Amino acid sequence: MRIRIKFPAFLRTALICLSLTIFIACSETPKSEIEKATQNSPPPAPVTGRFAFQRMIIQAKGWAVDAQPLKLSGLFLKQVPVEPGKCGAWQATFVSAQKSKARTYTLSVVEIGGIHEGVLAGREETWSGPRGQEHPFNPQALHVDSNEAYATAAKESADFIKKNPHLPVVFLLEQTPRFPNLTWRVFWGETIGSSHYSVFVDASTGLYLQTLH
Repeated sequence: MRIRIKFPAFLRTALICLSLTIFIACSETPKSEIEKATQNSPPPAPVTGRFAFQRMIIQAKGWAVDAQPLKLSGLFLKQVPVEPGKCGAWQATFVSAQKSKARTYTLSVVEIGGIHEGVLAGREETWSGPRGQEHPFNPQALHVDSNEAYATAAKESADFIKKNPHLPVVFLLEQTPRFPNLTWRVFWGETIGSSHYSVFVDASTGLYLQTLH
């Protein structure tokens, strides 16, 4: 036999309102905690070229077992804090002789516009082999990271940096006929096309090579 307890109408209304208040409070608390955590989280940190390269080459080898890097370049992002020798995003082009294709990969620490956070593979493009100045390089030749290359370049560019303290610094890693070894090109400016000052550093030995301005 069940005993049914009948509450007065005003008490039932009060219980319903109390239940709704508790439900709303429980639902809003996690959201508030997430918003608070987001506000207190540190800004995304830039990374070195070698860090980005190692993560992109894993993806490239999954695309083509014979994938070879053609070039690696840093991308300047105003939304990411500046740290010497690091960038908020990096882009690498890999080529496959077996596929006669090239593919560009991007690694970014933030999601901005057309740039996606993490590693993203671009579309395949036709590649018929080395041409012009660019040649595929051996990943094992990369012994010097971008922050080390920057330290060498900055040492040779003290006067220029003093006169241009706010210019962004970006990087290009490639193998060209200009130098016998794989080379970092450290340049001041948002893009290499707009830059008027570059320093070349050997990516295998870390030695200073040349300054262009």
